[in-house]
Amino acid sequence: MKKTLVSALATALVVGAASTTFAAANPFSDVPRDHWAYDAVTQLAADGVVEGYGDGTYRGDRNITRYEMAQMVAKAMAKGDMSASDRALVDRLAAEFADELNNLGVRVTKLERNADMVKWNGKLEYTYTSTRYENQDRSNKDNLLFRLEPSAEVNNHWHVNARLDAATQMNKDAANGDEDKVTLKRAWAQGDYGDFTVKLGKMELVSAEGQYQAPGSLVFDTDFSGAEASFGKDLQVKVQAGRLNINDDNGHKIDTANYQGVELQYEKGSLTAGAGYYRATADVFTSVTKNGKDKMNIWALNGAYRFDKNVALTGAYAYNNDLEDLKKSGQVSLEYKGADAADKGSWGAYLSYRHLGGASASPTDDGALYGTKGIELGTNYTIWNNVVLSAKYFKGKTIEKQDDDKVQKLFGRVEFLF
Repeated sequence: MKKTLVSALATALVVGAASTTFAAANPFSDVPRDHWAYDAVTQLAADGVVEGYGDGTYRGDRNITRYEMAQMVAKAMAKGDMSASDRALVDRLAAEFADELNNLGVRVTKLERNADMVKWNGKLEYTYTSTRYENQDRSNKDNLLFRLEPSAEVNNHWHVNARLDAATQMNKDAANGDEDKVTLKRAWAQGDYGDFTVKLGKMELVSAEGQYQAPGSLVFDTDFSGAEASFGKDLQVKVQAGRLNINDDNGHKIDTANYQGVELQYEKGSLTAGAGYYRATADVFTSVTKNGKDKMNIWALNGAYRFDKNVALTGAYAYNNDLEDLKKSGQVSLEYKGADAADKGSWGAYLSYRHLGGASASPTDDGALYGTKGIELGTNYTIWNNVVLSAKYFKGKTIEKQDDDKVQKLFGRVEFLF
């Protein structure tokens, strides 16, 4: 193992957590100031991770022993101010060099090796919505959500992940406590092998256009239970199969559908383009499909062009031929930047036209609602690190001509991420 390689690795472990921003004075005579590794080597020396040799040299082109590598790992283990991701990397190195570390007197038990293999993310989220259909009373909701998302490492390729939600409606008391409970929303195992990924369990189902468009998904924004495999780099193929719940307008389950889907997504430079096919089978479909079929087949196209790093034009179209009417769905958006939770003061905005017809099986409906069409405006802003404000406003009307009601919706949200 080359010492230059070790330096780069140690840099990833330590420099990011170092207390100083600039490298200290260079203690090594054989590392000139114009060397590519100058800053990293001098910073590592200042942090006490590398010491060089007694003659004041670093000897970066010399092969090092496992014992020498273990010494650097031991010094990295002693640092207490590194990030969670850096700590996880140190722990994996400690497991690899456990024997050498034990010889150095650094105790590495199995429990210590696994202590940081489980990572916890989550958020506290407050959401306010106000919806108004023409000639109807306004419907307001105040929702509070506490979410935990653990991720545990199984080995170098596999992780297990979950999502736990505790939600309550603040504007009303639950009649019997049914609405105030912790729900296991997702639980899946994920294997990553280069450009190939496989997932097994209950996981998110977000159609391709929802993964990069600010307004969200046109076809699916929900969960399903089953399996997913994706592979490719510039051209990525994703295949899914399993079961998904079919809910009514109030979010209550009314049936379960067998589901299959396949997506092709190409992204190169400023251009993104993709296509998807989604098929679902359930008894409840017989009341809304042509000829009483229990199947629905949805085809979808999506695309985006990024003018620069800040501005993008995106669009998507979907078609469901199994319905008598309301077969089409579509949206087009002009997007600017976007809030980054780790960057205080960052923000974004978008202007979108959305038409959520029968090809929108379970779309993102924070703004526009299923069965409506109109203009949606949205913005988000990071007021402090990991505290993000979001707002959306939709104004349109229902798609069905016999109703043709005007619709307005106001959406506001604050998220505290951890």
